Amino acid sequence: MVAYTGIQGQNILIVSSDPANPTEGQIWYNSTSNLLKGYANVVTNAWASGGNLNTARQELIGFGTQTAAVAAGGYTTANTAVTELYNGTAWTNNPTGLNTTRSGFASAISSPQTAGLAFGGNTPGGETGATESWNGSSWTSSPNSLNTPRFYLAGSGTQTAALAFGGRIPPTFSPTFTLTNSESWNGTSWTATPTLNTAINSAIGFGTQTATIKTTGRLQPASPSTFSTATESWNGTSWTSVNSTNTSRQAGAGAGVQTAGIIFGGSNPGMTGATELWNGTSWTTSPNSMATARQFLGSGGTQTSALAFGGTDTAVFANTEEWTGSALAVRTLTTS
Repeated sequence: MVAYTGIQGQNILIVSSDPANPTEGQIWYNSTSNLLKGYANVVTNAWASGGNLNTARQELIGFGTQTAAVAAGGYTTANTAVTELYNGTAWTNNPTGLNTTRSGFASAISSPQTAGLAFGGNTPGGETGATESWNGSSWTSSPNSLNTPRFYLAGSGTQTAALAFGGRIPPTFSPTFTLTNSESWNGTSWTATPTLNTAINSAIGFGTQTATIKTTGRLQPASPSTFSTATESWNGTSWTSVNSTNTSRQAGAGAGVQTAGIIFGGSNPGMTGATELWNGTSWTTSPNSMATARQFLGSGGTQTSALAFGGTDTAVFANTEEWTGSALAVRTLTTS
């Protein structure tokens, strides 16, 4: 048998308590518990129930992390401006809501709970390009709206560096109701950027302003319904078609970065809870789907720690689900 020193070139560390900041692959012997331990990936890849929204709704936005998220706007029996905060256990109503009551809009999804951005959407008066910033307690309207007002668009980035892409304008059956338009936000104003390769609405977006993934969505024409698996990657200069998803869908949600993302939910045309993981090159379907299949839901978090909330099937939902993926953790090792 080859000794550990022969493999790694070092002895196993003997300690009385686990290291405070271990590195991946590190192994040690805990003399207090008499256990051999290591720091490695623990694969969970499962959804679990979280706290319910106070206001059930669809077509809302979300951003933040699994333990510090924001849900805003959306549609119940009418558009709402309600904003709620999640602490990893429960949602709390914020005293003030959006300045522009709307649904079918987008957020800079990589924003933290204390600094978000909302843009576009549907209002009682029609599509809007209205842009609002969030400071952790209230929304402030920007004097500068999207260049192309629209709804069912997707977004990525942060409060000071965001990206808006795709979307819809009425009338539904016009030859150009679905858009390829893409715009970047510098914290003050929107600037048109090179367009998507394929016109799409109700797509999923995640990543940063200069490294974004756009995937799935609804293609033109609206009837018959045609749902997409197409994925495009944005490098800050242009959109490039990359490998497609395994499940076509519209109105799903997602989270993550350009090299490590997750998508879930949507319809095609029936509701799905299908979950797929993106590794920067290709999509892998998880055997674990959401407990509640739904579309037009909100989301936040990362590939290994995502959050899904709200949405609709035949009714609007308030329930929240939390995703735990592969994560580094201390593990007890066994020998034989």
